[in-house]
Amino acid sequence: MRKILFLAIAFVISSFPAISQSADDMAWKYAQSITEQKLKDVLTIIASDQMQGRETGTEGQRRAAIFISNEFKKIGLKAPASLGGYEQKYLLYKDSLTSEKFSLGGKDFVQGQDFILMSGTALSSDIRNNQIVFAGYGIDDDKYSDYKGKNVKGKIVVILTGEPKMNDNYIISGEQRPSVWAFGINRKVEAATKLGASAVIIVNPKSNELPRYLVNNNRNSNFYFPRDNGSARITMVYIVPTILSDLFSAADLKKITDGFNEAKPLNTLKIQSRKEVQLSYAKKRFSVYASNIIGYVEGTDLKDEYVFITGHYDHLGMHNGKIYYGADDDGSGTTGVIEIAAAFQKAKNEGHGPRRTVVFMAVSGEEKGLWGSEYYSEHPVFPLDKTSVDLNTDMIGRIDPNRKYGDSTNYVYVIGNDKLSSDLDPIAKEVNNKYLKMELDFKFNDPKDPERIYYRSDHYNFARKGVPIIFYFDGIHKDYHQPSDTVDKINFDLMLKRVQYTFLTAWEIANR
Repeated sequence: MRKILFLAIAFVISSFPAISQSADDMAWKYAQSITEQKLKDVLTIIASDQMQGRETGTEGQRRAAIFISNEFKKIGLKAPASLGGYEQKYLLYKDSLTSEKFSLGGKDFVQGQDFILMSGTALSSDIRNNQIVFAGYGIDDDKYSDYKGKNVKGKIVVILTGEPKMNDNYIISGEQRPSVWAFGINRKVEAATKLGASAVIIVNPKSNELPRYLVNNNRNSNFYFPRDNGSARITMVYIVPTILSDLFSAADLKKITDGFNEAKPLNTLKIQSRKEVQLSYAKKRFSVYASNIIGYVEGTDLKDEYVFITGHYDHLGMHNGKIYYGADDDGSGTTGVIEIAAAFQKAKNEGHGPRRTVVFMAVSGEEKGLWGSEYYSEHPVFPLDKTSVDLNTDMIGRIDPNRKYGDSTNYVYVIGNDKLSSDLDPIAKEVNNKYLKMELDFKFNDPKDPERIYYRSDHYNFARKGVPIIFYFDGIHKDYHQPSDTVDKINFDLMLKRVQYTFLTAWEIANR
C-alpha cells in the first residue's frame, strides 16, 4: 500500500510531534469561518434555474463554470499559469445519427431499445460479417487474456462486461477489488482494435435492459469524451442479453452465462457463430469544450507538494422540460470546495497559510463517466507524484434514508481512506475525534460493496494513478438523479459539519 510520502519527509504518523493546542485553535478558527449561511448562499446559485442543471457540454455547465471561476477570483485564489486562467478546457464530441440498421440473421433490432451504437466510432460504416468470435470479457493482459489462441482479425468480437475471479479475488488485481479492465469498455475496445477486429458487440448478461446512461446520452446530449484524441475507433454496439440467443446455440449460451454469473475465467471457451450480422450507419459530428475549474493557495516551505480538494459541478441538465437541479449531487460538494478555498485563503491572508499547496478543483463530466477528472489525470497541472492526497466531496448535503442505525443527523460515509495509504486512515479518525466527533461510517468502503461507490466519483481517477484519496458521501436518497434534488431538501447543519471535516483534514495534511 502506498503511504502518503511527503517527498523528502517520509516519516510515519508516530514520528510527527503532537499538534499543539494553539495549532488546534488555529485550525478550528478557520473551520468556523465556514458557515451554514455561506453554504446556502452559494448552493442556491449553483442549483438555480439559471444553471439549467449544469449538464456537461451545455450552456448551463458553461454558466456554472463562469460562476465558480468568479468565486475563485473573488476569494483570491491563484490561477495556474499554464492555463492562463482558472479553466482547464477539454474537448467533447457529439454524434447525431442520420441512419442506422442492425440485424442478425435477417432479424432487425431497434436502436435505443435492443442496441445502442456507441459514441466515438467512425462517422459511417457498412458491415456484413458472418464470422463472430466470443472473446470472454474482452481482456488482453499479461495476467489473463481472452484472446489467446483466437484469430479475430476482420471478425466481429462479442465481449462481456466485468472481469473474472479466482479464489474470490479478481485475477488481474489479485485482490477483492476489480482492476481497470472492469470499468467502462474503452480498454477492451482498444484491445479488440489492436488485434484487428472489425467491430465489437458488448453485453451484460445480468441486465435485461441497456444501461440508462447510454440510453440517456444517445437520446439527449450524446456528447462523448475522445479518449483516442478524437480518432475513430472500430464500431461498438451495446446489446441487450436476449440477442445472445440469436447469436449462439443454447448449449454455448449456457456456458457463457453460467461462467459470467460466477465470474469464472472464460478464456478457454472456443465459441463462434456463423450468423450474418448486418450493421450500417451514418452520422454527423461536431465538437464543444467543457472545463474543470482549478485554483490554489500556494504553500510555504513545502509548496511543491499538493493537497487536492475536489467536487464535480456538473449534473444531468434539462430533459422533457424539467430541470435536474443537482443540489446534493453535486452542488453540495462544489459549494464545499468553494468555501474550503475561502477558509484557506483567509488563513493565508492572515499569515497562517498552509505549508503544502492546496489545490481546489471543481470538475465537470462526472455524470458522463468521470470525464473531467480523467482528463486531469492524463493532463495534470500539478505533478501527480507530488500530490499527497485528493479529498473528494460528492453528495454531502443530505441524510441517507436507508441508514437505520446510529445517529443519522451526525455522520458521513468515508470511502478509500485505507486503500492506498497507511497514514490516511489514522489522520481521518484523529481529526474527527479532535474536532467534530461525527460517526464515520465505512459501509461503502467494503471491497464487496454492491454499489461499487469507490469507483463512481472523481477521486477514482486520482486513485488509479496512485494518489491516496478520501471520498466523503451522504448516501443514496429518493431524489438522487431526479428533478426533485433541490436546495430546500439540503440539511445545512449536517452539510456544514462535513465541509468543516474536509477542511480540517486538508489542514492537517497540508501542515503536517
